[in-house]
Order: sequence, then structure tokens, then C-alpha cells
Amino acid sequence: MATALARLLPELRACTHCEPALPLGARPIFQLDRRAPILIAGQAPGRITHAKGRPFDDVSGDRLRAWLGVTPEQFYDPACFAILPMGLCFPGTGASGDLPPRPECAARWRRRVLDALPNVQLTLAIGQHALAWHLGSKAPVDALVSGWREGLARGLLPLPHPSPRNQRWLKQRPWFEAEVLPALREAVAGALKAPSGAPRPHPPPAPRPR
Repeated sequence: MATALARLLPELRACTHCEPALPLGARPIFQLDRRAPILIAGQAPGRITHAKGRPFDDVSGDRLRAWLGVTPEQFYDPACFAILPMGLCFPGTGASGDLPPRPECAARWRRRVLDALPNVQLTLAIGQHALAWHLGSKAPVDALVSGWREGLARGLLPLPHPSPRNQRWLKQRPWFEAEVLPALREAVAGALKAPSGAPRPHPPPAPRPR
């Protein structure tokens, strides 16, 4: 019998729901396997990711893998990491960077996909839009990431986006590298070492902000 995720994957790959609003057309990009113990909840694919067809295959991904303390081989093993951005397709470029993820995408797919990932025990919410959805708060990224200890205790670690555009943010907050990254690497290593098939219920998202 096909699992819920197996039934969803062809629908996700074929989705063109937002195509009229996408400058490069629809190309849903994600990495999903029901065995994954870690979920990376990102923003939306950038132009480079759209061209390559693989999530975080850019300088932001290099930094993210360094934060996590994992190799590219581990990162791109779907049995280790599920990668589900808030928007599955490249949304286009605005005046100061990429546009926000298309809101229709999360409304259409996100809850269904998360419910089909029974093994997740650690969720990494990366960037403003993922933080808002998963934490149910429109507070600034700084405030949400500052509460990382509380989030980690319930299996949901808030992170800034690893983009080079955030270099100043990171430089002004040395506590992120000194305190958050060691805890992040320890949590990732622990989740990857957990026995296969052990129950890993991920916490439901907080109520969505109005």
C-alpha cells in the first residue's frame, strides 16, 4: 500500500498552481522521504536553485551545511534530511532580493506534507517566512532566533537565513555562532544517530498569525 507521502509526491512534482505568477515557470524543488529525522523548512528556491533543480546547491547551502556540521552527502540523503521550502518554486526577484514565497503554496501543500513525514524529530525553520509559519509569530527574526532554547526544547529550532545578504546580521550577533551553532550541531548529530523507525513526532506549528 502506498504511503501518504508516496501518493503526494507526484502531485507535488506536477504542481503548476502558481505558474501564471512565476517569472521562470513552475519547477517545484524539494527533498522528501518519510524516513527523514530532520526537516529543513526554508523560504523558496532562488534563481540558481531553480536552474540546478536541487535545494541549497549554492553559497547559502554551503554555509547552512557548515552550520549543521554535515557533509553534502549527508545533506542530500533524503533519509537524513527532508527539505520543504515555504514556496516550492522560484518566486522571482524584487528590488532588494528574491520575492517572498508564493502564499498559495503553503496553504495548498504544507500541512499535508508535514503530516506525511512521521519520523521528523527536529525541525529547522530558516528565515522570516518559515519562522512566521512554524512559530505562529510575526516578530522580527532577531527576537525569534533569540528564543532558540525554548524552540529547541520542543524540537523546532529557529534560524536566520544563511544567505550572504545576512552577513551583517550574523556579525552583529556573535552569540549566534558562540551559542546557537554548537547546540544546532549537537541536535543534528543526535537526530541522525537516533534508531531508524523510532517514533519521532514533530510538534504541530503554532497558531498562524492573523
